[in-house]
Amino acid sequence: MRGGARMLELRLSLQVGRRSWELALAAALLVGATGAVTAIAQDAAEDVEAIDSSVCADCHDQSKLGTAYAADLKLSIHEGLECLDCHQDRGTVPHQEQPGFSAGSGSCRQCHEDASEQYTAHGRGALGDVEDVPECSDCHGDHDILPSSVKLSKTHPVNLPHTCGTCHENLDLTTKHDILIDHPIQIYESSVHGRATKGGVYLAATCNDCHSTGGTAHKILSPGNPASSINHFNIPKTCGRCHKAVEQDFMEGIHGQLVARGETDAPVCTTCHGEHGILSPSDPRSPVSRAQVAEMTCSPCHESTVLNEKYGLETNRLTTFIDSYHGLKSKAGDTHVANCASCHGVHRILPSSDPTSTINPNNLQTTCGECHPNISAKMASNPIHGVSGEGLRTPLADAVQDIYIVAIVLIIGLMVVHWLIDLWRHIKNLIDSRPQVRRMRTDEVIQHALLAIAFIGLVISGFALRFDQGIISRLFFGWTGGFQIRGTIHRVFAVLFMGTVAWHAVFLTTARGRGFLKDMFPVGRDFKFFLDRALYNLGLRDHTPCIQRFSYVEKAEYWALVWGTAVMIITGLALWFDNVVIQLLPKGVLDVVLVVHYWEAWLATLAILIWHMYSTVFNPHVYPMNPSWLTGTMPEEMYHHEHPGHLEEAKRETEEEIRHQIAKVSGKQRAAHKAPGEDVETEPEDKARS
Repeated sequence: MRGGARMLELRLSLQVGRRSWELALAAALLVGATGAVTAIAQDAAEDVEAIDSSVCADCHDQSKLGTAYAADLKLSIHEGLECLDCHQDRGTVPHQEQPGFSAGSGSCRQCHEDASEQYTAHGRGALGDVEDVPECSDCHGDHDILPSSVKLSKTHPVNLPHTCGTCHENLDLTTKHDILIDHPIQIYESSVHGRATKGGVYLAATCNDCHSTGGTAHKILSPGNPASSINHFNIPKTCGRCHKAVEQDFMEGIHGQLVARGETDAPVCTTCHGEHGILSPSDPRSPVSRAQVAEMTCSPCHESTVLNEKYGLETNRLTTFIDSYHGLKSKAGDTHVANCASCHGVHRILPSSDPTSTINPNNLQTTCGECHPNISAKMASNPIHGVSGEGLRTPLADAVQDIYIVAIVLIIGLMVVHWLIDLWRHIKNLIDSRPQVRRMRTDEVIQHALLAIAFIGLVISGFALRFDQGIISRLFFGWTGGFQIRGTIHRVFAVLFMGTVAWHAVFLTTARGRGFLKDMFPVGRDFKFFLDRALYNLGLRDHTPCIQRFSYVEKAEYWALVWGTAVMIITGLALWFDNVVIQLLPKGVLDVVLVVHYWEAWLATLAILIWHMYSTVFNPHVYPMNPSWLTGTMPEEMYHHEHPGHLEEAKRETEEEIRHQIAKVSGKQRAAHKAPGEDVETEPEDKARS
């Protein structure tokens, strides 16, 4: 036991001795290192020299403006200050940087304590937390700082938009910090305030007049901040700094009352007038101009089902106004006719139940009398808008209108039917009384008919997408759900069109089709025919050219149809299967396809209406129309005038067709009268008769 204890004691003493030696060595090293550091610091301190402002110009002779710093300071509001008054971190050579210190911000606090306390954030960015938040020098300048009253100052009203635009016109910055308004300065400069400021009216509102809070431009808060001058509920007061009387009228009106009550959907100044791009009411582009106020300004709220239900207002206010005399005149461009503001007021708008409202029943005679002197109270009481959905008139007037509509449909409809029957009789007599020459065979007539049906259907259903308010669009697709299936109808006609084109392509492979294509192909004499026709029409020749089967008019139309068909089918299929196209080609290609499809449709439609309709309908020699598209034949006299060089060949073809039809009919008759088992033989006289 004693031996073991002794060994334990010895082992412990050795360990303690080793630990003491290690601690002593560490202490010696630490003392040595500290001495070395102190020596280095002392050597560095001996290399640093304190300086004053008089030596700054030895190194810094010119500012970024290209002028001497001393000259800039002499002209600035800070004349008399020394360099080190602002550049407090530059008092030694070499300069010793102070992290976070900026001469254009940090040192300003020494003199401008109030402004420093006010400037804690800019918009949604807190100073010191968000990068790119402007410092004092960003707005006021560097060495050339001038009072705001001096025109050369960066904060003078005429220069302030440019100063703010340094950041707010920078799309990289606005995108980075999620600022939703692009180019606010550009918009402002075209506004009534911007133009006034440029014109020397320095009292006109500039950036800080609207955005500053608490009377200082150093406190610019985001619109979501309740204390912000551009917060929804503070905007009337902000605008009221310049427009005091208007603010009072607005706050007394129903809209101001709703704002004071805390309704976020109540309109304020910017709702109607805009924000940065405010225009004068006399400017036709302004949303509050006489021609625009009803549709652009009042209707977005008063046509809203949600708002009308919330506040218990009548619906269809705009619709019933537009249909009234005043609305129709206003829509036609009459700027003197009454609009919403003429009757309801501009800023002090009150419900009709308010005794002081301009539309209170007791005040209507006065209100209407502003435009209609000596108007009676009874006349002034007639409603401008519809009453409980009954329209603009009394029920009796509406009943009379319904009677007239029915009468017009019946009377004019019978007139149309009468003249259509009469026109058909005249055309039939014209055809029956004149020798006819074959122009198109039955299958060609059907091709033409299908092509015409498909083309008309495509035109109506296609343009209805762009001109959905047009009378033709409303006529065909104005019924409930009509515009929803417009696209389907358009595609059905497209399939019919492509099917007809395919049929025609097969026809061109037949013997008659190859002959058709050969005769339709342009040749050199077509240009001569064109010149001869032009000279004849100008009275320089006494005879028309001898046109063959197809004139240059028909050839130009046919090949234009071929080209247009190819373009419309290709672009139409690309738009139909746009999801496939967008995966194979850049988006820009699809945009081009859409433009080509639209304008090619215009070109084709106008070509048919002008070129084709004249040659087949309105040409005096074929009027009231060329009947071949219905019967396949033309009067011989008309054919002689239009295609004299092909008349004899057409007559031979017609005679051959007649003989073929007679033989076909005769064969059927003999087959019907023959005895069972008896062969039918054609007698020589039968052949001669045929």
